[in-house]
Amino acid sequence: MATTVRRSTRTLPAAPLGPENPLPALLPLDEAHTLTEADRAALPPEMARQVGYGPLRSVLPTRVLDGYGRQRTPTRLDTLVLENDRLRATVHPGLGGRLASLFHKPTARELLYVNPVLQPADFALNGAWFSGGVEWNIGATGHTTLSCAPLHAARVPAPGGDGAMVRLWEWERLRDTPFQVDLWLPEDSDFLYVGVRVRNPHHRTVPVYWWSNIAVPEEPGARVLAPAEETWYFAYERRLRRIPVPEWEGTDLTYPLHSRFPADYFYEVPESSRKWIASLDEKGRGLVQTSTDLLRGRKLFVWGAGPGGRRWQQWLTEPGTPGYVEIQAGLARTQLEHLPLEAGGEFSWLEAYGPLSADAETVHGADWSAARVHTERRLEEALPRGAVEAAYAAWRPQADVEPEGGPRDGWLACGSGWGALEVERAGFTLPGTPFPPGTLGAQQRPWRELLHTGTLPCGPDHAPPGPTLVAAEWRELLESADAEPAVDAAGKAARRELDHHLGVAQWHAGDRSQAVRSWERSLEQGVYWPALRCLAVADQQDGNGARAAERYMAAVRDAGERLDADDPLGAAALAALAREAVEVLLAEDRAGDAESVLDGLCDDQRARGRCQLLRARVLLAKGDVKGARALFDAGFEVEDLREGEEVLSDTWAALTADPLPARYDFRMRP
Repeated sequence: MATTVRRSTRTLPAAPLGPENPLPALLPLDEAHTLTEADRAALPPEMARQVGYGPLRSVLPTRVLDGYGRQRTPTRLDTLVLENDRLRATVHPGLGGRLASLFHKPTARELLYVNPVLQPADFALNGAWFSGGVEWNIGATGHTTLSCAPLHAARVPAPGGDGAMVRLWEWERLRDTPFQVDLWLPEDSDFLYVGVRVRNPHHRTVPVYWWSNIAVPEEPGARVLAPAEETWYFAYERRLRRIPVPEWEGTDLTYPLHSRFPADYFYEVPESSRKWIASLDEKGRGLVQTSTDLLRGRKLFVWGAGPGGRRWQQWLTEPGTPGYVEIQAGLARTQLEHLPLEAGGEFSWLEAYGPLSADAETVHGADWSAARVHTERRLEEALPRGAVEAAYAAWRPQADVEPEGGPRDGWLACGSGWGALEVERAGFTLPGTPFPPGTLGAQQRPWRELLHTGTLPCGPDHAPPGPTLVAAEWRELLESADAEPAVDAAGKAARRELDHHLGVAQWHAGDRSQAVRSWERSLEQGVYWPALRCLAVADQQDGNGARAAERYMAAVRDAGERLDADDPLGAAALAALAREAVEVLLAEDRAGDAESVLDGLCDDQRARGRCQLLRARVLLAKGDVKGARALFDAGFEVEDLREGEEVLSDTWAALTADPLPARYDFRMRP
């Protein structure tokens, strides 16, 4: 039975994503995987260079997704199902192309961790992320901005005539790099093949990041094996240390539940070794992932057995259900690194996922070398290294084959129109990954008009400005855009919105003085909350908290008068602006003003957990410890709590010396 491909659906309890946050993401969300200059200097030279190469200034041009909640209702999700007589693979094209399930028919075993719910949480570079399955992480250190976004998907003939394969592709916007993921199941194969290609169509070198993130069940007695005797250990103290495998400080850390706190283990895989990683249960059965050698990195992430890790496991799924660990494969040794991809170049490789059965006594024996040699031998028997290389060679010509049909008549799913806009702007030729004009949507239309007419259309006054494009080519178009002197209200509105977008693009480029000037010029056309908010962020970064607070107050007043609170984007902008303002006002000892900002929100927003936490902090700042404690005792959930964020435990510690309640314990470090 060659691979068959069909559309299907999957229904599970899901929390809706909610609207995008309309405020430009001028600063990156806190990313836990960062190092000090001193720690970086102690690394091997190649690793140190790659750790310091291409860090993000922000997640622009993408928008933050923080409008989700924790109320889940049965929701039908579109899926694509690939199947042969041995395996059934289920993909969510509308959720980053996530491989949600890999079911082995002969043993009736699910090889991946399948989350029984869809619960967004604040782990992605731009916010919303969910756990489970295999995630394709591209862009920069962290979970991809495409975690909860739709990808294009279509059928393509599989290599060797083995039926069809599913091609997933999109335009990754942080680095402006198109990529594709091709999945197929050869006839009678126990392994899913995945061909990946990342391309740089530009005339400049770009930083590239890739990690395939594989969630597997967190089973008692399960062991993770990889061909390494050392690992780079990174925990939430933000230190990167080389330690031995498997045992360190008296603990065998290849057993995930032996770790107490969440931690990353990046294996030091020898260059000549076969690249693989496996998670095998107490009977020696489980999942193995292997690849061609370009995908050199392997990693284990554990939540650990401590209360904070256990709480995060519950937070991401249903209490009482099994947890998971992550085994991963990446282009670099660690996730702190980015690799340069030269102009016109590409990175491409092949991965394989399938079941593995090994001798349990050897896998779990005291001799680590014997355990991994035996596991690799069983992998070689199941899928020879040469077969993976041959499959890659057979797939690579197929990577250029055009998908069947088009976005309206044959594709399995459609992603965004950003790739089509970039192809129209630059005339890129990208065989195998078409980005036709038919995929352009409402968010791309103003920028398409700027491209062809030199004028950027102005949006309605009662709605926040649309997203800003920040690449150098778009910044140049903004700088040269038609801007007639404003002689009426419409002209002033167009001028101030253009300057707002130009300032955002200049800020992203690192030209902060010009960005400030553009936003100040926007205000010359009248009070305008988007420019006031951007200037407040700039003030805060410059250490001028008093002026930032004043500008936030002015922005809140103008937005409250201007925006339509019944419109989802208007309501999202008002709430996001208020949250930012309250943080700055608290830092400036203006608790009364912070309280008035919270009071100005609608009932639904005031009831959200983040606002409840801010309210408790305001009460604490006003000296009302009893009132703040009452909010904690009544209970709330901060829906958008960020990975590694310690504000809950810090606020509790400021209230009382009592032990932190389990429901608020998300601590990821000692």
